[in-house]
Amino acid sequence: MAPSTATRARPRSAPSRARRSKGRHRRLKQRNPLLSLLIEMTTVTVLALVITVVLRLFVAEAFYVPSESMYDTLTKDDRILAEKVSYLHRDVERGDIIVFKDPDNWLNEAPVTPGPFRQVGEFVGILPRSGEGHLVKRVIGLPGDKVVCCNRNGLVTVNGIALDEREYLLKDAHPSDSPFSVVVPAGHLWVMGDNRAQSADSRAHMGGPGGGFVPIKNVVGRACCVIWPSDRMTMLRPPETFKKPGLKK
Repeated sequence: MAPSTATRARPRSAPSRARRSKGRHRRLKQRNPLLSLLIEMTTVTVLALVITVVLRLFVAEAFYVPSESMYDTLTKDDRILAEKVSYLHRDVERGDIIVFKDPDNWLNEAPVTPGPFRQVGEFVGILPRSGEGHLVKRVIGLPGDKVVCCNRNGLVTVNGIALDEREYLLKDAHPSDSPFSVVVPAGHLWVMGDNRAQSADSRAHMGGPGGGFVPIKNVVGRACCVIWPSDRMTMLRPPETFKKPGLKK
């Protein structure tokens, strides 16, 4: 008789470590739906803030107009968009309306040290920056330009070419009540407000530290459009007079 053989009974296998971990994770999700929602909301918020900061730093930034110095191209409390992409591939041009950092305390504002929460708000762009005033003016002269007011016809000239400013100045407004003759130094701009009688622009700061000139490095962007209020939404384009070929040096 053949010897009998016996097969050892195999115990029921225990769940693997991976399966146990997966099961626990599934139960955790089932038990904590609020935690999952919180994680998703936090992720979306962080991504939105990152996108906002990137757009503000490299693409465009919104500003509001605090005065009538650019009237009536811009008026008080207009919201404008200063785009930054153009100046990545071209230089500032005559006729551009630019937003720039206050070069030599033109605004005469006292220094402000914001608290930590305000610093965060300013960094992500949801609060206006304190202690760093901005102005909006039109570029009249580029580096090397000779800007004079006025010729015998009462017009501003750039490199001897008279500007026809009727497109953006108020009707019957004088190009400037105060005469001047300047040569714009390298790396700087000569800027003026469209409402000449109410604009403390380059003319008003000729006796100051910077001679009234704005460093190009202070330019934040080109005001490309009015975005609010809705009835004033419009694109901002350089006037035709700045396209005269004789202006170029």
